Amino acid sequence: MSELTTAGTEHSTKGAYVHQGEEFDRDANYIEDRIVADPSSARLNEGAQAWPVEAGRYRLVAARACPWANRTLIVRRLLGLEDAISVGLPGPTHDVRSWRFDLDEGGKDPVLGIERLQEAYFARFPDYPRGITVPAIVDIETGGVVTNDFPQITEDFAKQWTAHHREGAPDLWPAELEDEMRAVMKRIYTEVNNGVYRAGFAGSQEAYEKAYDRLWTAMDWLEERLADRRYLMGDHITEADVRLFTTLVRFDPVYHGHFKASRNKLSEMPNLWAYARDLFTTPGFGDTVDFQQIKEHYYIVHEDLNPTQIVPVGPSLENWLEPHGREALGGSPFGDGTAPGPVRPDERVDPAHTPLAV
Repeated sequence: MSELTTAGTEHSTKGAYVHQGEEFDRDANYIEDRIVADPSSARLNEGAQAWPVEAGRYRLVAARACPWANRTLIVRRLLGLEDAISVGLPGPTHDVRSWRFDLDEGGKDPVLGIERLQEAYFARFPDYPRGITVPAIVDIETGGVVTNDFPQITEDFAKQWTAHHREGAPDLWPAELEDEMRAVMKRIYTEVNNGVYRAGFAGSQEAYEKAYDRLWTAMDWLEERLADRRYLMGDHITEADVRLFTTLVRFDPVYHGHFKASRNKLSEMPNLWAYARDLFTTPGFGDTVDFQQIKEHYYIVHEDLNPTQIVPVGPSLENWLEPHGREALGGSPFGDGTAPGPVRPDERVDPAHTPLAV
């Protein structure tokens, strides 16, 4: 997901993230089209369009560096949707125009044939006025973007694509927990997922300190919540854990220093740190994480925060594999389901960028 606005002229390659004297305000207006099992009965927001679930029709474009896109990579893998929905992986950096497929041969996505995600947005909306964000789902035949509504994408993966789930796929949206889960996820989004950005992109000392206090109030709430339950909603993983994990895994490498979320490191919070390590070593979570791409994205792209664009060498990653001890709380990650199989060879994280043997 891109938070940038154009800096300077229309030919500028830089994005402006911090606006002097202002609080950070994320543009949360997304393309609200949905891909659903039964388009004729879909509940849509005004102006949105329903697209049919159809294996092989769509391509998920999801940069590993981005926490919002990382959610979709995790859920796709947990549910076993690899055969149904292909994936394009842009590189970790972008300019004001958009994410680039600079890791692919020839600098083009091998399925969509485009150099920049921007081309898929413009193929459908020639005058698209907002940021070119990941994750995005693209209709392969037309080359046009379908949706970039990241929270709805993963919910629909779980609820609308069930005909294509793998055998043993976990239930990430248990009906009996959904009301409470939505409340938990709302607080996680506003105070933690977006809270680190609110601190990092604050345009004044006052805005920063306000964001800092809100973030750490929520982090302390999570530390307490996870003291006596293995996962956020109890004994098994849910979408709530996916949404929190992608922020936690970036906390010490990026948010602690780069975004000044510096009261303490994640590794200094016993429950949250053990919980994060538990998820990291659970198939489907850590095996989607590329720490080097994460660091390159934040430290290179955010030039107004880091004008030298120097990427830190650390932190050391070996501690992610230390025993977490969360088994003592009971429960199991997949409930009545099973773990996903090995990562596909063409989707493996560079072994130099992870402590896992992927």
